[in-house]
Amino acid sequence: MKIIELIEGEIPVIEQRGDYAIVAITKHGVEMARDLAQKFPGTDLYYMSKFERGDEEARGIQLFSNSVRMLFPALWPAYKGLIIIISLGAVIRMIAPLLEDKKKDPGVVVVDDRGENVISVLSGHLGGANELAREVAAVMGARPIITTASDVQKTIPVDLFGRRFGWEWDSAEKLTPVSASVVNEERVAVINESGERDWWMHDTPMPPSIKEYATIAEAQADQPQAALVVSHRLLTPEEQSILDNGVLYRPKVIVLGMGCNRGTSTEEIEAVIKETLDELQFSIKSVKALATIELKKDEAGLIAVCEKYGWPFVWYSPEELNQVEISDPSDTVFKFTGAYGVSEPAAKLYAGAGELLLTKKKSGNTTISVGLMPYHEEERA
Repeated sequence: MKIIELIEGEIPVIEQRGDYAIVAITKHGVEMARDLAQKFPGTDLYYMSKFERGDEEARGIQLFSNSVRMLFPALWPAYKGLIIIISLGAVIRMIAPLLEDKKKDPGVVVVDDRGENVISVLSGHLGGANELAREVAAVMGARPIITTASDVQKTIPVDLFGRRFGWEWDSAEKLTPVSASVVNEERVAVINESGERDWWMHDTPMPPSIKEYATIAEAQADQPQAALVVSHRLLTPEEQSILDNGVLYRPKVIVLGMGCNRGTSTEEIEAVIKETLDELQFSIKSVKALATIELKKDEAGLIAVCEKYGWPFVWYSPEELNQVEISDPSDTVFKFTGAYGVSEPAAKLYAGAGELLLTKKKSGNTTISVGLMPYHEEERA
């Protein structure tokens, strides 16, 4: 694992992948930072090498040694926002020499070491720190602290929309023009097919310029000037026009239940997943987790696929799986695993859904089931 050695007067070389950097230097801060990085897509995590866990390289975490103050000159021009889990006074002293212009400086938010407050410190509006503070606070269950007197717009931050739930956009191409439509109070459609419902983050009603629609077709008929579409589906050719000035977000709602023979290769497991999602016309970006039986918790192929895509790898005991009603209980599977099924009950358990979108498919050395988190269950009933 390469460690960034910070040297006075030298700007360190970093690997910038996301839009936001998370920085921590204490034991408690590192714990919170690791959890936040898992739940908040588009972030790069940096913390001191003395807290190394051994999984940093696999997770893309960057370690550094010496004073964190010397890291900020590299982070400052690289990121849209910085999430710093260090005391407010220390942060102000460290970033003061870097301040240039509110139109250029990144948004900076500070989180206290107990994770109780998320403070918008710098570039509140132009740098997006106010919205970033709200989104980070929502993920952490903390209190956002916003002090700008003119913080009155209370609308949708297009680039951060749904970030607290793990939503990620398919393409950044239209972020700027759609953001302009929102800010300029043009008619904006929101179509949320499968993501979490409580996405409106303000204590005031949505402005009349923003309107929710049940389907893309309904929104298209109304001819909005911009659109925010939240869906796990691959859009049909007829639906694509909604993205002429629209952003497509992928909510984390798909649950994969899988069983496999011992020693099944990573390549075969990944190929089955991709093939299955293509058949269902679902986006792999919307996968929430992969679930299986406890017997497979050390299965190298399953672990490798989850690490590659950043999916939680979840397993259940045979007793837990046997409590779930399934379509085709197997005595053969029970003989070898102690459970009457693996992929189907595992997917149902994690998704919290009574029905699956794909009950069970056998392919080569694998069995796969696909469930959907029931945020919109009543619409599908």
